[in-house]
Amino acid sequence: MSDIMKSLAASASGMAAQSARLRLSAENIANSDTPGYQRKMTVFEQVFDDALSPGVRTGGIELDRSAFDRIFDPSNPLADETGFYDGSNVNLMVELADAREAQRSYEANLKMFEQAKSMTTSLLELLRR
Repeated sequence: MSDIMKSLAASASGMAAQSARLRLSAENIANSDTPGYQRKMTVFEQVFDDALSPGVRTGGIELDRSAFDRIFDPSNPLADETGFYDGSNVNLMVELADAREAQRSYEANLKMFEQAKSMTTSLLELLRR
């Protein structure tokens, strides 16, 4: 596989991984008010093989093990005898920062992909002459 094709493949794998990360961040934000919801995180794995060298892929989804927010609302049907119930363990500031980082990484991979595509197009134009 040519170096330009490898760079296209690496950029595409990075965009796919960041897209998965952004999806999980959006899911966490949407469920931040759901009682008992655990924050989901994705794990990245570096890939080295002949078809995609180098690259990245998502290795699966992990649940955040941090403590749930304790919410006092005695009228809530989920409340215990003390009037508290477990909220979610999603921190909106962390999720927004994570989403922004995933967006920036996606954009960087897209720029790299466009640059490699432009180089390929220029090379083909030179070979046609």
